[in-house]
Parts: sequence; structure tokens; C-alpha cells
Amino acid sequence: MAYVIGEACVDVMDRSCVDDCPIDCIYTGERKLYIHPEECIDCGACARSCPVDAITWDRDLDPASPDSTHLADATAFFYQPLPGRSSPLREPGGAADLGPVGTDTALVAAIPRQEAE
Repeated sequence: MAYVIGEACVDVMDRSCVDDCPIDCIYTGERKLYIHPEECIDCGACARSCPVDAITWDRDLDPASPDSTHLADATAFFYQPLPGRSSPLREPGGAADLGPVGTDTALVAAIPRQEAE
């Protein structure tokens, strides 16, 4: 199990969580960050540092919450081909080495863009 980044991160991407993650398992899409469900060690450092409370432990997600869809979406980000890519990312072994992915899942792409405050 892992932590999940929800919709509050879309178009914000503060990256405090990336800086605080001890194992480099938070990857950068175009508009949202994604936690790799197999690499996450459930330490919670990311959730504590997120200024918009976008990160939740997957076991605490309410199935009726809109953020519950982001659990399956995080899996899709890594295990299904993303737009513009012919193969899935799978287990890249660290976000820093991979760099920004530059695209998002269909779920995130369909969310209307948020205006910067």
C-alpha cells in the first residue's frame, strides 16, 4: 500500500513532498505529482509536508471521495502507456534519474485547468 496524491495537487505541484521523500518515489507529470505505489515505504513524510493536504494514505481514502479515483490513477500512471509513450514506466527506480515525465493520465488531463493564485 502507499500514499496517494489527490486532485488538490493538480496545477499546484508545490514539490515539498518531493524534497521530503526519503526514497525518491514521487514522479512529476505535466500537471500533477504521482507516488509510485510499489516504491513508497509508507513513511508519511510527503503527507506531512504537503501545503495543500493533497496526500492521503490509501487505507484512509473514503471510497466515496473524489480522491479515491486517484489510487487507481497512480497505478495507471506507472503501469499503462501514457499519452505520447509506447510503453509503461513500470518501476523506473527513482524519480530523480527519470526526470519529469511531461504528461499525465487521462483522469488528470480531463480536470479543468486551475488558475494560478
